Amino acid sequence: MSSGAADAAPRVATDLSRGLLGASIAVTVWGASGVIAKALPQGGLAVGAYRFATYFLLVSLWRASKRQHLSWDALKKSLPGGLLLAADIAFFFTAIKLTTVVNATIIGSLQPLILTAYGVKFLGERVRRSDVLLGLVALVGVIVIIVGGDSSGDANIWGDLAALGALASWSAYFVVTKRTSERVSATDYTLAAALIVAAVNAPLALAFGQSLAWPAATDWFWLVVMAVGAGVLGHNLMNWSIVRIPLWLGSTMTLLVPVLSSAIAWIVLDEPLNAVQIAAMIVALVAIGALVRRQSRPVPPINQRASTLKVKT
Repeated sequence: MSSGAADAAPRVATDLSRGLLGASIAVTVWGASGVIAKALPQGGLAVGAYRFATYFLLVSLWRASKRQHLSWDALKKSLPGGLLLAADIAFFFTAIKLTTVVNATIIGSLQPLILTAYGVKFLGERVRRSDVLLGLVALVGVIVIIVGGDSSGDANIWGDLAALGALASWSAYFVVTKRTSERVSATDYTLAAALIVAAVNAPLALAFGQSLAWPAATDWFWLVVMAVGAGVLGHNLMNWSIVRIPLWLGSTMTLLVPVLSSAIAWIVLDEPLNAVQIAAMIVALVAIGALVRRQSRPVPPINQRASTLKVKT
C-alpha cells in the first residue's frame, strides 16, 4: 500500500465516525419531531409549511448577523433537492389521507432496498452480506411494529400510489443531496431546500383544505422546537453526514425513525404498544446498532479497491 493510501485511511475512518454520529442524531430528532407534528392541531402540510418557513427565517437571521446570505447560485443548485423534499412531504401526507397509515408507512420503509441497489450499481459502494442481513432484520422489525398497531381505515389504490410517489421522492432526495454536496455546502443546501419546501407546501395545504391560520403561542413554541430539531439537527446534519457515509447506510439508519417515533409516542402520548411491537422494536434497534458498530471497519468502494490493487501490482 502506498504512503498516500495509508495516510488517507485514518481520515476516512474519522469522517465515517463523524458521519455515523451525525446521522444517528438526525434520525433521533426526526423520530421526536414526528410525535410533535402529530400533537399539533394543524394539518400535516400546514405543519410542514410552517416548520420549514420557521427554520428558514431563524437560520437566515442568524446568518445575517454574521453577514452571510443565501446566494442565488446556491438556491438554483438546491432547487432539485428542495422540490423532491417538498414532493415527498406532499405525497406522504396525501397517502396518509387516502389510504391506511400501515400501507403508507410500510411502502416508505422500503427506501433502503432502493438506495442499497443504487449505491452498489452506480456509486461503487460495497455492502457485506452480513450488513444486508442486519438491514433486512431491521426492516422486518419496522414492518412488524407498523402492522402490529392500529390498522383502522380502508386501503385505497390512489393512496398507495401517492405513497409510492413519496418513496420515489424521498429516495431521489437522498441521491440528489449526496451529489449536490460537491457544489453546495450543507448549510446553504438545507436552507435553500427549506425555502422551497415552505413555498410549495403552503399553497398545497390550502388546496387540501388545511388552515394556515396563525398558530397559537404554544403551537409556535413546538414549531420552533421542530425547526431547530428536525431542521438544524435533522436535515442539516443528515445532509452533512450523507457525504461521509455510504448512501445505503444513511438510508438504512432512517429505519430508526418509525421505531423511535413509536417509542416516544408510547411514553409521551400514551399510544398503545403491544408485546409483539415492543419485541420487534428491540430487534430493530439491536440490528441497526450492530450494523452501525460494524462500520468501524468499512469496506472501500469497488473503484477504490481496484485502484489499490493497481498500486500494489
